Amino acid sequence: MIHIRDEGIMQSFGEYIGGLLRGGEVIELVGDVGAGKTTLVRGIARGFGIGETIQSPSFTISRVYDARDGLWLTHYDFYRLEQPGIMADELADTLQDNKTVTILEWGETVKNILPIDRLTITITPEGETSRYLRLHSSGHFSKELEGRLHDFTA
Repeated sequence: MIHIRDEGIMQSFGEYIGGLLRGGEVIELVGDVGAGKTTLVRGIARGFGIGETIQSPSFTISRVYDARDGLWLTHYDFYRLEQPGIMADELADTLQDNKTVTILEWGETVKNILPIDRLTITITPEGETSRYLRLHSSGHFSKELEGRLHDFTA
């Protein structure tokens, strides 16, 4: 469990994650609306070499960003979808691309196509700005990433 005291530290933690990414990783974010998922993604993007403004894909469902070293970041938000339809096909294609890091929110809708090897970060609010992050990994890449994340210091 990692304690995040405020939004700035959440973004710093995200930057730390972004600096570790090599392409092909899948990160699932779990948390209620307003938990800080997009804030974390903004930090990840900055650490991953993305200079443009990161917006929540709540209404567009997905957003794609150019990252460092010819890599990509694809951010999905399935909150508004009861059935993923064609977005499940797009996600399946994205998951096969080892030059793309995939981050998804509200992944329950597409859980049957998510890879076993993914890092799940569950964000639990504790007060106005404080958050607890629980990390769970389930494969080689994600276990390696998780192990390095526990070295984060704010």
